[in-house]
Amino acid sequence: MDTGSAPRTEPSADGTALDEPLDVAVVGAGQSGLACGYFLRRWAQDVERGRSPGPAPRFALFDASSEPGGSWPRHWPSLRLFSPAEHSSLPGRRMPGSGEDNPDAAHVVDYLADYESRYDLPVRRGVRVASVSRQDGRFALRDDDGRLLALSRTVVSATGSFTRPFVPALPGTADFTGRQRHSSAYTGPQGYAGRRVLVVGGGNSGAQIAADLHGSAAAVTWATQRPPRFMPDDVDGRVLFRLASARVLGRRTEQVGTPGEDLGDIVAVPPVRAARDAGAMDAVPAPSRLTAHGAAWDTDAGRRHGWPSGAGAPAAAAVRGTEQRFDDVLWCTGFRPELRHLRPLLQEPTRSGRPRMHEHLRTASADVDGLYLLGYGDWCGPASATLTGVGLFARATVADIEARLRDDH
Repeated sequence: MDTGSAPRTEPSADGTALDEPLDVAVVGAGQSGLACGYFLRRWAQDVERGRSPGPAPRFALFDASSEPGGSWPRHWPSLRLFSPAEHSSLPGRRMPGSGEDNPDAAHVVDYLADYESRYDLPVRRGVRVASVSRQDGRFALRDDDGRLLALSRTVVSATGSFTRPFVPALPGTADFTGRQRHSSAYTGPQGYAGRRVLVVGGGNSGAQIAADLHGSAAAVTWATQRPPRFMPDDVDGRVLFRLASARVLGRRTEQVGTPGEDLGDIVAVPPVRAARDAGAMDAVPAPSRLTAHGAAWDTDAGRRHGWPSGAGAPAAAAVRGTEQRFDDVLWCTGFRPELRHLRPLLQEPTRSGRPRMHEHLRTASADVDGLYLLGYGDWCGPASATLTGVGLFARATVADIEARLRDDH
């Protein structure tokens, strides 16, 4: 059955590209790329069944990894989703239950692999798109050696951020003689027995890793820029997604309050809740600097970022003006969008370092016609970096591409 997708053959060893240009090239086959692929597949099937005017789109997904699952195979095993499986699904296919309240990373990998197979998405694995540029009125996708992989009328960049870990420039970082790792390289509590660990970062990864180390490491100190606030135990990804959806619609909702309502920073998934209830999640301000054998705090550490004084935050008061010894520093300080392959196109990002996006569609580049960016964060769609949230913006992106290509015919 011809569904309009490109043939599955890889570019040849001499760098020969596909015989015909694509209509849509999707760079990345993680959750965002797969959601886009799903709607492209539906478009092709609608053409085949006479529900939509033709021709069917020729499309392919390019992914640098040799295995399915996007970044999920590289996360630590105990990482938990914020929501139950049935509320953590891509469009068209509900994630099956896992037997746990919040599925782990391995369950997500299995789901994404099944999703890719179920919809027979044309993913070219082990093919890294190093650059996207313009050539003869098309987008030219090239590998690290500059060989042409494909020409395409439109491009959807869905490369995520996992390959761009961010570590802040804290004074003394180069002087620390212990181990330093980013959360992207954390594989679990094994190897930390008997060690004193400083976990830096106030997001959910910092909370989950600090909880994961509890009971294994000799001591765990969780340092955050601002005092962490745990969300109510009955708040999970479902509520957060409804809030994000309400922001998209620009309306209020009685079920979850005002769109954008600040419910806190940390989702209390079961392991975090257990560690919190055991008194193991008392955070301290981020250190002022690292030293050769640990970290040091100024006497006013954290006060500019809302940390109270004295009895209001005993853990914070205990570290101010001190130097503590640590064997390990784990940086849970987030990521930056992986957009290096778009440098030939996006040479002047905004002051925030992000591309300018179109007002009518947050995934459409305001500067490059036919270029779309999907799943990088709220700047290209509220909750678009989540399993549940990306579908709305993948649908809108493919609809815009369909209208664009139809007008060109």
